[in-house]
Amino acid sequence: MNNFKTPAAWEISHLISQNDWVFTITDTEKDRLSASIKSVFEEDRDLFDYSVNEFDFGSSWNAIAKAFSEALHGKGLAIVRGLPREDLSHDEFRLLSWAIGLRAGVARPQGLASQYIAAVRDIGTDYRAANGRGYSSNAKLDFHVDVADLTTLTCYNKAKSGGQSMISSGVTAQNYLINERPDLAEIAYQYFYFSRQNEQASDETSFYGLPLFEEEDGNLFCNWNRNRVQSAQNLEGVPKLSAAQKETMDVLDEILTRPELMYTMYLEPGDMQVLNNHTMFHSRTDYTDFESESEKRFLYRLWLAPPDSIKLPESWRDFYRSIEPATVRGGIRGQSYDKVCADFDKKHARFLNMKIDS
Repeated sequence: MNNFKTPAAWEISHLISQNDWVFTITDTEKDRLSASIKSVFEEDRDLFDYSVNEFDFGSSWNAIAKAFSEALHGKGLAIVRGLPREDLSHDEFRLLSWAIGLRAGVARPQGLASQYIAAVRDIGTDYRAANGRGYSSNAKLDFHVDVADLTTLTCYNKAKSGGQSMISSGVTAQNYLINERPDLAEIAYQYFYFSRQNEQASDETSFYGLPLFEEEDGNLFCNWNRNRVQSAQNLEGVPKLSAAQKETMDVLDEILTRPELMYTMYLEPGDMQVLNNHTMFHSRTDYTDFESESEKRFLYRLWLAPPDSIKLPESWRDFYRSIEPATVRGGIRGQSYDKVCADFDKKHARFLNMKIDS
């Protein structure tokens, strides 16, 4: 176990004093990008059928690319502001989110239905159920990571109240844990077991094991999802949590919510948030929606495998299916992953000069 001094080991004071993780596109770039999306959009066309070369990002890609680099290799998070929103429909904004993903990496499936882009909105899901997922509920979420190298959230509508995004550095949290409770830090480097929330593919078990923190090639990898750990306790074959593990979970969550560590923000319409799931833990407050369907909180989420990814620890192989850098890895393959999905993965991997996962 080591204390890490990297750009991702930030406290809130660092984010506030250094605005180098926020990127804004100009009005001219915004108009050009909006026109490009509208010219390419076809109502009945499948997202897999679009090519990245069809979209004209112009100079806006300079800011977007810097945001992805900052998230992957720098502070672990970035915001892009000023994406076109006012004159785009839901479906056009969805295509914009997808087009950015096409250029930045290979999108990964996100659940039981093997969906490659998720609508983040409240459809009444019970977050605490055995198959519960937070993105389709309005509940307050536990701190967690997603199953991909990078997550993007593009905001179409914000909630009437609530829905505040919360981000804490897992790297800083590990440093705190080592300094304050080295006994629990050792526990955090041991295996915890996580439920797949009944979304496992046919070749996967109903749960997987991972440490909360692990080092590989001088990099720290962070993993946490209390909801999935608690759900896994109801599954056959999962070891029961020890008293030390429960205390580790509680202390970690307490550290993550400390005022000096937990950064909060509201995503505004036209904002895109980019997060590194290996270094950042994220959450969200509960929220109240507008009555009007057209005004309800609505974001689009992508999970991405970027071409400049780094090697993962060996223990992550079951979780990500591949640990090698520059491979198409991660995601929740689900139960509808078929030849169409596999062909998209292979085709886009070739375009980005990436290797395909198993």
